Amino acid sequence: MNATTIIENRDLLASCWTWAGNAAPLRGDETSPIDVRTRIEAAAKAGWTGVGFIHADLPEIEATIGLKGLRQLLDDNGIKNIELEFLADWWKTGPERAESDRWRAILLNAAEILGVKTLKIGAELALEGEPAAVDETAFHEEFDRLATQAGEVGTRVALEPMPMNNLKTIEIGAKFIQEVNNQFGGLTVDTWHTSRGGTSYDDLARILPMDKVFIVEIDDAHRDVRGSLWEDTINERLYPGEGDLDTAKFVKAMYEAGWRGHWGVEILSESHRLLPLDQALARAHDTAAATLEAASQLIEV
Repeated sequence: MNATTIIENRDLLASCWTWAGNAAPLRGDETSPIDVRTRIEAAAKAGWTGVGFIHADLPEIEATIGLKGLRQLLDDNGIKNIELEFLADWWKTGPERAESDRWRAILLNAAEILGVKTLKIGAELALEGEPAAVDETAFHEEFDRLATQAGEVGTRVALEPMPMNNLKTIEIGAKFIQEVNNQFGGLTVDTWHTSRGGTSYDDLARILPMDKVFIVEIDDAHRDVRGSLWEDTINERLYPGEGDLDTAKFVKAMYEAGWRGHWGVEILSESHRLLPLDQALARAHDTAAATLEAASQLIEV
């Protein structure tokens, strides 16, 4: 078999931040300053076959072209893979839970109309220091309930372990997912979070229940953390293959573990955000495509 055909699925999905323009997590209202039609047409031109949407963009889309109009726009531009994010605080009580439930309804409604395969969700996050303690029983039960609700509208949820949240490593996240064991509840596995969490790529095949890996994302970073972990993850990520995380080896490890889905590309950096949209999308796409090719060259047949 020719090395170029080993990884047969080369479909790339621009995560919500990769094509958002000058917007970032927990900065302002998180909505993209660029209208959605311009963004979709630019993504298609750059070769993307998938895109992700942040929750904050949905009300504006609903008020302008509507979700059905968005679905048509995506179809017209050959965008076949769609993801949504981000739901936080789904296990809590009080005002935080009320706000989370408001977004849950918006996200699940959008997922059903748009035919979204996966919704990315978070855990207890700390921008500095250690994350607050969570009620473990509630965390398990509410994840199970949320996953079931997602399944009822034809989607599923992917929890993202991060070294800054209460699921600090891929190992901890995998254990949690397996304990809950809901068919509509799975994991997001990302190069940055895997590496910064201290998990060896060589261990991924052993650690991961591949039937519960729903999203795989690639990116890169400097060898050493710059600033806090939070600052590093939102401001210092690099394009695949341009840093020290050996993204091609990560891709190889995920492929050999059994991943056959599309590849998300999550670029979060100040320099990327400030590029013109077409340049940002082209560079993220082309470096990711080159990384998939480099990974294919590493796989022995």
